[in-house]
Amino acid sequence: MHPFRKTLHACYRGYVTQAIIVNLAPLFFVFFREEYGLTFSEIAGLTAVNFFSQILVDLFATLFVDKLGYRPSLLAAHAVSFAGLVSLGLLPQFFPPYPALIAATVLYAVGSGLIEVIVSPVVDNVPAEAKSGGAMILLHAFYSWGQMLVVLLTTLVIRFFGYGHWYWIPIVWAGVPLLNFFSFLRVPIREPENKTDFGEMKRLFSHKVFYLAILMMIAAGSSEMVISQWASMFAEAGLGVDKTLGDVLGPCLFAFFMAIGRTWFGMRGERIDMRKCLLLLSLGTFVCYLTAVFVPVPFLSLAAVALTGFTVSAMWPGMLDLSSARLAGGTAMFGILAVAGDVGCSAGPALAGRISDLALSSGLAERFGMSADQFGLKAGILCAAVFPAVMFFGMLLFPKTARDKAQS
Repeated sequence: MHPFRKTLHACYRGYVTQAIIVNLAPLFFVFFREEYGLTFSEIAGLTAVNFFSQILVDLFATLFVDKLGYRPSLLAAHAVSFAGLVSLGLLPQFFPPYPALIAATVLYAVGSGLIEVIVSPVVDNVPAEAKSGGAMILLHAFYSWGQMLVVLLTTLVIRFFGYGHWYWIPIVWAGVPLLNFFSFLRVPIREPENKTDFGEMKRLFSHKVFYLAILMMIAAGSSEMVISQWASMFAEAGLGVDKTLGDVLGPCLFAFFMAIGRTWFGMRGERIDMRKCLLLLSLGTFVCYLTAVFVPVPFLSLAAVALTGFTVSAMWPGMLDLSSARLAGGTAMFGILAVAGDVGCSAGPALAGRISDLALSSGLAERFGMSADQFGLKAGILCAAVFPAVMFFGMLLFPKTARDKAQS
């Protein structure tokens, strides 16, 4: 086996770590609301804090990672991720719950942000003979497989053992970044040859298409994360489905279809016209959002939630792939686009949560024959449908790369 294949495998596990960090806490949102009395806005705040912290890390990491080196940065990322997940389980047992959850969220978000900025250029630098043409999308597929694993195993544990000892769950999941820490001690890593400086930043921002790529990354992050973060609560409180069944048919199938999509697109590699692909996928995402909100049959709504996993699957990695082909960027480009994606991951669920709270207090739920929670959650998701619409129209403006023209 090519020695850099081990590097790819460690990077894949890094994205599994990120999947744990992003998707574990939302599975406890209903419990946090019932046990700790958190509002929808406070719950959305946990997601917002997670991604806002990642945004700050992305910004600073873009400047210092090249100087510090990929290996030390990856080791720090996994150590902090481990500490954050352990804190998620332990801190609420000894301190006021909401501040404790915020503190744990900030801690593991730092690790997740570092992983996001570093792993993509590490994979980009792997020798061509050790990776496939769709390695970037395949990398993100492991995030999706990790998400599905987290949702399925955590849901089953809660189903059979309840919430009585829920704090052990994040502590056990913390073993993944701990083990991967030792992997990154040994695997070969190509350190960056050209260090990021303000000259490289200036070059990137001199391209108009870079601003469009930033907007598309915001839309991609929002389109994915609104459904991902709210699917569990939407199934249980918005559709009245049993929690276990709702988690399996909602966020778990969402992750499954996203994993299938990313694996398929990753294996297809350079044979795909990614620009056309993203146009179709953004349109499909918009339709899935509307179906989840307006179709009155719960299982059809859940099916739309699940299929959204496939339609959003290539948005984030596809935009990185298109941007890399169009702009030939390094750590700086990946870092800035990660910031934009995380802005979307934060803004999308936060907007949905805010709209849900406003709809909840509007007194309109009875007029539509819904409970307050149902009406609030559906209103939030409906407003968030603007993000795949923005993605669609933005892709119409995105210029073709040389590879796209060759495939046309």
